[in-house]
Amino acid sequence: MNATQYNGKFHRASEAAPGVLLLEFNRPPVNAFHEPKWQELRQIIERASKNAQVRVIVLSSALERFFTAGLDLDNTGNISNAPTFVDPARRALDIYEHVLEFQAAISSLQKARPPVIAALYGYSLGLAVDIASACDIRIAAEDVKLGIMEVKVGLAADIGTLQRFTKATGNESKSRELALTGRQFGAQEAKEIGFVSSVVPGSRKEVIAAAIDLAKVIAANSPIAVVSTKHIMNHARDHTVEESLEYQAAWNMSMLQSEDTIQSMLAVRAKKTPIYKPLDAKVEPKAKL
Repeated sequence: MNATQYNGKFHRASEAAPGVLLLEFNRPPVNAFHEPKWQELRQIIERASKNAQVRVIVLSSALERFFTAGLDLDNTGNISNAPTFVDPARRALDIYEHVLEFQAAISSLQKARPPVIAALYGYSLGLAVDIASACDIRIAAEDVKLGIMEVKVGLAADIGTLQRFTKATGNESKSRELALTGRQFGAQEAKEIGFVSSVVPGSRKEVIAAAIDLAKVIAANSPIAVVSTKHIMNHARDHTVEESLEYQAAWNMSMLQSEDTIQSMLAVRAKKTPIYKPLDAKVEPKAKL
C-alpha cells in the first residue's frame, strides 16, 4: 500500500500495519472542520475505499489534545458567507444542497468498503460525534471529552448524529438528553451507553495503538468476509429482520462461492493461518494459440 497518496492538506496518512491505513486529521490548532477539510476527507475515504490493499481504516488525529473541536465557526462556507439571493426560497435551496454535500462527506465513512475504526481521545466535540457515529467501531481513550454541542450554537445537529447516535447506543432517552442539553460526557459514560466498545487507559498514543491492534485482527480475516459483514450489518440496521435475511441470501449466493471460504475451512482443519488474495485478484489470461 502506498499510504502517502492519501496525504492531504488537512490529513496525514500512513500504513500502520499490513492492510491498515491510519488516517489522521491534521489542521492545527484544534482540527476544526471547514468545507475544504470535509471535502478532502470525503475524497480520501472514497479513494481508499477502492484500493484493495486497504483492509481497514483507523481514523484519528495528528494533534496531541484534539481529535476535533468540531465545526469551524469562523469559516462555515455558504451558511454564513453566501451571496445575496433574491428571495428566501433560493437561499433555502442553496443551504439544502450545502448540507447534503456535508452529510455525504461524513457518510462516506459508513459507505466505505473497508471497516473504519474511530480512535477517540481528548476533545472530541460536535462534529466528532457525527464522524464517530458513521464509523463501524469506536474506541476511546480515558481522557476523551465528547459532546453533541450543536444545540449550544443554536442549531440541531444535521450531519448524522441525530440519525445514527441512537441506533449506535440503543438508548433513546440518553441520546435525547445529550443532544438536548449539549453537555459533555466522558469515556465511561460513552461505554455504559454503548457508544464506544472499549476504553483505553491513556490518551492519543495509547488509543491509536489499541485501534491499530484491533485493525490488524480484522485485516487478517478474509477480505470478502469482512466487506460482506460490514455491508450486511449496514443493511440490517435500516431494514426489518425478514428483509435483511432475504437480502443476505441474495448476497451470499455469490459470496459463498469465494475461494476464501474454502481456504478458511481448510486452514481451520489444518490449524494454519490462511493467506487470502486481495479483493482485486484476477485470473491470468490463457495464452492465445
